[in-house]
Amino acid sequence: MKKLAAAALAGLLTLTLAACGGTAGGASGDQTVTLYTVDGLEDWYAQRIEEFKAKTGITVQAVTAGSGEVASRVEKEKANTQADILVTLPPFIQRAASQGLLATTAPAGIDQVPAGQKDGQGRYFAVMNNYLSFIRNPQATPKTWDDLLAPALKGKLQYSTPGEAGDGTAVLLQLQHVLGDQGALDYLAKLEANNVGPSSSTGKLQPKVAKAEILVANGDVQMNLASIEKSGGFEIFFPADAQGKRSTFALPYYAGLVNNAPHAENAKKFLDFLLSPEVQGKAVDAFGAPSRTDVTPSGPRADKVKAALDGVEIWQPDWNAVLAKLDADLVAYKKAVGR
Repeated sequence: MKKLAAAALAGLLTLTLAACGGTAGGASGDQTVTLYTVDGLEDWYAQRIEEFKAKTGITVQAVTAGSGEVASRVEKEKANTQADILVTLPPFIQRAASQGLLATTAPAGIDQVPAGQKDGQGRYFAVMNNYLSFIRNPQATPKTWDDLLAPALKGKLQYSTPGEAGDGTAVLLQLQHVLGDQGALDYLAKLEANNVGPSSSTGKLQPKVAKAEILVANGDVQMNLASIEKSGGFEIFFPADAQGKRSTFALPYYAGLVNNAPHAENAKKFLDFLLSPEVQGKAVDAFGAPSRTDVTPSGPRADKVKAALDGVEIWQPDWNAVLAKLDADLVAYKKAVGR
């Protein structure tokens, strides 16, 4: 999931849930919205798009790829804007905003989204909450960060690459939180002895863990719980630090209106729809959590999310600060692991 595709949107998924056609730029007319979105919510989007079409008559076309790739495509097309809405992970949404790629908008209900999960200038907001996690095959029982360095996991561990995958970048940030900047680099240098190698896709690590090709990988709660429900084969865990504390942080799916969007008014309607209490209440269908504070998830899937995070401390990154030093951090990371 959230992979940065090597070729431009190779294998992208386009959902066109209406009889009329249209290109990514919305050539089918005013009743079209084009959504560039990070992967991971395909099934959930399909249902919401059908509901939105039935309600408004507006067709939504969703182009899906990795978190960095969808943002990069918006940047490349800024002279001839094709997308109306961008949905991606931090810090890629913050980067898009800093590049002037997102317009100011104020969806209905935005006052119910916490300040830490929306832009102070109104350029993006969280649609759904999600959290960094790790997964392990039942054959392995690591519980701590130190356990991941054990020789028994040599060639049996893999994590998605920071800077290429949103979840991979999250691994670097989590280790910086636990061990400090230099401590994180020192740790990842040691972990390289067990690491299978680079991976631009977090989602592709799930079946490898389920089949015991590898035993440990990184992931995120929403994607992992959805996969466990479908096919099982692994379990979620959060590595503990030297004091036994387990922690993680939110990786929200952020949405923003693209600057100079071809169908801005229809795009605003879809953003209103995504932030409506009705749709926010359905975030749990994808094992996500609503971003609105006035919507409380319930049901078996909500219980599974709550159980997964039980006893785990949730901290909040300063995403603007993360973005400011990200390039330098990635250079230091590559040097530390010898890439």
